[in-house]
Amino acid sequence: MKWKKFFQAILFPPVAVPLILLPIATVLLVYAMAYVGTETPVAYFAYALSAYTLTIICLRIPRLVRFFKAFRQENRFAKRWMDDERLRIKVSLYGSLVWNVAYAAFQLWLGFTRGSFWFFSLSAYYLSFAVMRFFLARHTRSHRRNEDRESEFIRYRACGWIFLLLNLFLSVMVFFMVYFDRANEYTEIIAIAMAAYTFTSFVLAIVSLVKYRKYDSPVYSASKIISLAAACVSILTLEASMLHVFGKSESVAFRRTMLAVTGVAVSVFIVVMAIYMIVRATKQLKRIRSQNTDG
Repeated sequence: MKWKKFFQAILFPPVAVPLILLPIATVLLVYAMAYVGTETPVAYFAYALSAYTLTIICLRIPRLVRFFKAFRQENRFAKRWMDDERLRIKVSLYGSLVWNVAYAAFQLWLGFTRGSFWFFSLSAYYLSFAVMRFFLARHTRSHRRNEDRESEFIRYRACGWIFLLLNLFLSVMVFFMVYFDRANEYTEIIAIAMAAYTFTSFVLAIVSLVKYRKYDSPVYSASKIISLAAACVSILTLEASMLHVFGKSESVAFRRTMLAVTGVAVSVFIVVMAIYMIVRATKQLKRIRSQNTDG
């Protein structure tokens, strides 16, 4: 019984313990990788602490699921959130807008502090995504889902055209990155921050794109496609930083080849996505206007 209580206390500590250990483990990992090295006592301690923190968090997942289910059924704000589709969409759109603006500001700050045109160009690119999101969010302020399908498809098609224009800018950025080897603008701290952002944005983009398909709304779909495009560009910039920070043993030709292949793949994906949006919206607008004329 004593051993059982011991392991119970170790594996299921009070909630305050993982909340305290999580930031400590994160800071130690960053400090070890950025300053003291990955094969030092501090790094080994950081690994062990991170593994333990992750374990006790994962073991609490079933309890967290039960807690949130009960909370959703009993709390009036949670019930309103689940029942109000328009509220969820507006929060999603404006939340993504704030997220893009914040990341654009981060890249702008790096541009000023490091005196790099590369970071200025990234800031402008993500700011363009924020403008597109604001363009879509304005529609949700005065219209419900599918209330004005024609207006939604007009915005959907406009986003497709903007994607084509942005892709030209992206191509220049990729050329700038590959030809001039601008990956050397990154440090380990910047690379780690970008990895966290990229992983989060890519997972959320895929989940949201699948989740919001059921609403069959051009505006909602466009907002999620923007998230996916931003995540793809983040993968490209992350690869550049990782190749420089953690792939210094590789040749310049290897780095250029890898970046060129990924850059072309991202560029082609965005072009295909933009053409699909334009073609689909054009067909739907013709159908809607034909129906209005016949009616």
